[in-house]
Parts: sequence; structure tokens; C-alpha cells
Amino acid sequence: MLDAIVYPAISLGGLGLFFGLLLGFAARKFAVQIDPKVAQIRDILPGANCGGCGYAGCDAYASAVASGQASPDRCNAGGAEVARKIAAILGVEVGPFVRRVAFVRCAGSREKAREISLYEGVLDCRKATIVPGGGTKACKNGCLGFGSCVKACPFDAMYMEDGVAKVDEDRCTGCGACVAVCPRNVISLIPAALAVRVTCNSTQKGVGVKKICDAGCIGCGLCSKVCPAQAITMKDNLPVIDPDLCTGCTSCAMKCPVGAISVQNLVKGEEMAG
Repeated sequence: MLDAIVYPAISLGGLGLFFGLLLGFAARKFAVQIDPKVAQIRDILPGANCGGCGYAGCDAYASAVASGQASPDRCNAGGAEVARKIAAILGVEVGPFVRRVAFVRCAGSREKAREISLYEGVLDCRKATIVPGGGTKACKNGCLGFGSCVKACPFDAMYMEDGVAKVDEDRCTGCGACVAVCPRNVISLIPAALAVRVTCNSTQKGVGVKKICDAGCIGCGLCSKVCPAQAITMKDNLPVIDPDLCTGCTSCAMKCPVGAISVQNLVKGEEMAG
């Protein structure tokens, strides 16, 4: 009777001890070394997991920064203060923080953009653009106006106004969620301090643009010619502004014959530059 209890207990105990030691050895042998800086950086990040840094959430960004694969100033939601704290952990210096916001490159409101069809499908830009006609507006490069970007924005920073998406820059974190869902690539991330912005995404030129939208850029290139800083180049009949060269003189906006370049609040932009 005693043998029936003692021997099995000793056997089980021995096996338990053996496997315990084996697991302990494996844990030490194959342990993944975690850089303590990852946790320090993660604690500093705001935890929005918005993806504005270009990584799949704050954990991924913290790992990338700690390993030197990402710069410490890519968290739009955290801003300059977070960038400075991360740089302090890494023992590096960080340059001026450039806050980026979403911008809708279209001014084709219901009044200005021609409509060529009636759409009665699902109110979603991605679905509307694949059906025959591709939405109601004649311009095939402009804002469709069904608000998919508004629904995608996790910060309530977007809204619809007269058939065109708009951005509340005070709320925008530059996460890029709106950019990702726009089927026509009308939305881009730009420096919040950029004073002049092109409000057209059409690649047509001259009369072709005027036939479909009163707010469209005609591709004349006058803005590029008058820019004293040579910050504007023409590409696909549209001006492209180099934020690093633009001085905010607004010469381009004043010379544009169709008003396709908007001027932002300079004082507000300077404050946002942080």
C-alpha cells in the first residue's frame, strides 16, 4: 500500500523538478532582451495609437525609436514636448518640431463644381468611385463629398461643408486616417504652419478645368514664376509648394488668376509650429 503511494509521488516529483529545470533553462537561453528605453518611451507617448507617426500604434513606434529606426519627433499627437522628452531618454538632440495636419486639396463646392449625374448608392466615397460615373461631380480628381474621411477621423477633426471635406486643424493630430480612406488622394499631410496651400487636385489644364469647376487650378504656372523663393514647381498641371523654401510671402496667392491658392492665418500657423 505504501509503495503504491510513495513511488508514484517520487516519480511525479522527479518529473516535475526535471521539467521545471528544463523550462527555467529554456527561459534563460531563449529570453528576448527588451531595451528598457522602449518602456520609458512608451510611457511618454500619449497612447492614442492613431498611427500618425507612420507605425502601427505607440508600442511599435516606441520600439522603432529606441532601436534608432525612427526619429523622436514623429508623434504628432504628442507634439514638441513629447519629442523633447524622448530625445532626452535617447541622449540626442531633436530639431524644431514640425506639426503636420491634414489638408483637403479641393474647393469644389456644390456651387463651383459641376455635377453630371445623380448618385443613389451607399454614401461612401470608396464605393461611389467604383460605380459607373464615379460619383456626381464632373471632376474626377476632386472631393467626392460623401464624407468617408469624416467617418474615419478618430479625433472629430473633419466635417463636411457644402459638399467638400474640411479640417479642424485645432483637433487634427495628423494621424493620416483620412488620407488612407480617400480614394482620390485629395487629402495630404502638410506642415500646419504652411501659409499658402493649393486648393485643387485636378490634373487637367485651362479650359478643361473651367468646364468642370470654377475653383480649379488652370495650370498656368504663374504662381511658380512669381515666387521669389522658387518654392513652387509645376507637376501634372498643378503647383507643388516646397514647405522648406516657402517664406509665406503669399505672392503666389495674390497672382493666381483663379484663386486656387489659399492663404492661412499666419499668426495661427506660427503658433502651431511649436
